[in-house]
Amino acid sequence: MTESSPRPKLLVVEDDEGLQRQLRWAYEDYDVTIAGNREEAIAALHAHEPAVVTLDLGLPPDPDGTSEGFATLEEIMAVRPGTKVIVASGHGARESALGAIAKGAFDFYQKPVDIDELGHIVRRAMHVHALEEENRRLIRAATGQGVVGGIITGAPEMLKVARMIERVASADVSVMLLGASGTGKELLARGLHDNSLRKDAPFVALNCAAIPETLLESELFGYEKGAFTGAIKSMEGKIERAEGGTLFLDEVGDIPLPLQVKLLRFLQERVIERIGGRRTIPVDVRIVCATHQNLESMIASGAFREDLYYRLAEIVVRIPALAERQGDAELLAHHFLAKFAHEHRRVIKGFSPAALARIADWAWPGNVRELENRVKRAVIMAEGNRLTPEDLDLGEGDAVGTSLNLKRVREAAERNAIQQAMARTEGNVSATAKLLGVGRPTLYYMMKEYGFDAAS
Repeated sequence: MTESSPRPKLLVVEDDEGLQRQLRWAYEDYDVTIAGNREEAIAALHAHEPAVVTLDLGLPPDPDGTSEGFATLEEIMAVRPGTKVIVASGHGARESALGAIAKGAFDFYQKPVDIDELGHIVRRAMHVHALEEENRRLIRAATGQGVVGGIITGAPEMLKVARMIERVASADVSVMLLGASGTGKELLARGLHDNSLRKDAPFVALNCAAIPETLLESELFGYEKGAFTGAIKSMEGKIERAEGGTLFLDEVGDIPLPLQVKLLRFLQERVIERIGGRRTIPVDVRIVCATHQNLESMIASGAFREDLYYRLAEIVVRIPALAERQGDAELLAHHFLAKFAHEHRRVIKGFSPAALARIADWAWPGNVRELENRVKRAVIMAEGNRLTPEDLDLGEGDAVGTSLNLKRVREAAERNAIQQAMARTEGNVSATAKLLGVGRPTLYYMMKEYGFDAAS
């Protein structure tokens, strides 16, 4: 550790003032914070975000028991599950140790405290925490997390889509997002808006398939007071509310033909009339739309206007299904696990190897939305601390189809293997190389070949 490096942060939760002073002196290499009870401990956790916590289970108001200590441990793991907690107790040591580990503690030691032994445990916990932080940084760099719209991906197919969105965001043109349900069309639409010159104005979304035909026109264009029974006051529509910003029309293929005519007129003249109104209202808005339907087939059958399509689809972006995004299912599964474990205060350490294998093999007909829902349900319902195929309800069906082009199969298999290995090792290059059975130079070459960020 260099002189300029910040000292690792250690939180000592201990109510014995003599032991507090002893531990502060013993840990002079760390940035030490002392807490004497649960309330002080949680406040310090929020304020200092320590890497490691040493926690005496015998805290007031139950200094002779462990109830308050266990309650503090549970709250720490709920607030910051990545924190390494080392618990201490002289009460029923074996039972306390097993209970603490089950609740997410990193390690356990028995009182009376041996400073040297505890110091060794703390150093190991600091080392593991630092490794995990570095691995998370590497996987963010290697997988392209943080790309437009907050999309989490390492698949070249999806990274290409994200870069395209970034390029067209500043061009004030209509964009059509084509892709199956659950592929992240609204996330990309928001990414378009957030990277555009309109980012400080409203982003307004409307799912055209979720609104009854009879109400869709008033939702889009608004209405004047008295326009129909129940119209007791004038109301702006979604188009007006998006003034200066972006209007996202999801499932635009569900707009009925009569309303398509009115939408086309707005796109041509950039003015609207509310239902029951006589005045024209100019509106400056960018249109982004999405659909999972084949609009070309709908045009051929007369169900969608060709002139409207070309107004809406000045730029077309095709979004690949999750099954076509090699390795992304595992990355997203880890992301959703961390998210929902934190939200629902569950101590879930990860996925079993069998679960990761099933996630990689599953066809994901519901795409990212299906994966998110399965992981959320599993986090809530799981009894163990690692999610299994049974927790995720992944049976034997829905296997991904195979290609007959050998070169493509080989490239896809290599790219998928790298992505899966990086997901399982959380971006640790040495561990990834070992898991794949190749040397680091070979792995760096393959990462570069398949578009991964080998520089990180």
